[in-house]
Amino acid sequence: MDSSQVIREVEQRCRQRGLRLTPTRRRVLELVLSAEGPVKAYDLLDQLKAEQPNAAPPTVYRALEFLLDNHFIHRLESLNAFVSCFHPAESHQGQFLICDECQTVTEIHDPALTSKLHAAAEHKAFHPSRQVLEIYGLCDDCYEAEHG
Repeated sequence: MDSSQVIREVEQRCRQRGLRLTPTRRRVLELVLSAEGPVKAYDLLDQLKAEQPNAAPPTVYRALEFLLDNHFIHRLESLNAFVSCFHPAESHQGQFLICDECQTVTEIHDPALTSKLHAAAEHKAFHPSRQVLEIYGLCDDCYEAEHG
């Protein structure tokens, strides 16, 4: 799904749920979608300030909170950064492959893996509130460059 499709899907989800995708929320989503990799909140603020000089940290954080709460983007906990969600129509937990070398992030959407993780937690009498799985290593391009 490309960025324009994601935007259309998010707009449709907002209409269905009675949510308001304000111009600022939409712009922050567009900035996250256009980022080459994980993007930090202050990097988003800098980009937003170029267009809206009065933009302040709370503006970005409120937009990010809305986008996160509605599963339109993901937060990478270990990097304290944000990435696009290319499955905004589906409720799911984040599972990510993150390249140590080039920082490329690939989202895995595997409901069976989510189920297994929840079953393992349940077996240990643990009640997860959210799940973000981040696996670090090398993408194929970086692996080939290193091990040729």
